Amino acid sequence: MDYCVIQTTTDDKNVALTISKILLQNNLAACIQSYEIESSYRWQGKIENSKEILLNIKTKMSLYKEIEKVIKENHNYEVPEIIVLPISDGFRGYLDWIDKEVK
Repeated sequence: MDYCVIQTTTDDKNVALTISKILLQNNLAACIQSYEIESSYRWQGKIENSKEILLNIKTKMSLYKEIEKVIKENHNYEVPEIIVLPISDGFRGYLDWIDKEVK
């Protein structure tokens, strides 16, 4: 299947809103969910803890490179998380809706 969820995180609500708006306006995503989370991670040799916003971007695999470009151009992190979670199956009506909403 050609469907996926792309995840990214940021610590800036305006960055999250900007990325979401650009992706939706350009028909690169059908739906974007945002969640406030707490992250623990290693960065530059230290263990860090921070509040972040996780974006789950529902889209098609074929749009990954365009979405990655938008995220990188608008992100505030030096190395943003941008990962793809393939959707192996799902409710056909929902997947048809994704087809209708994205390029």
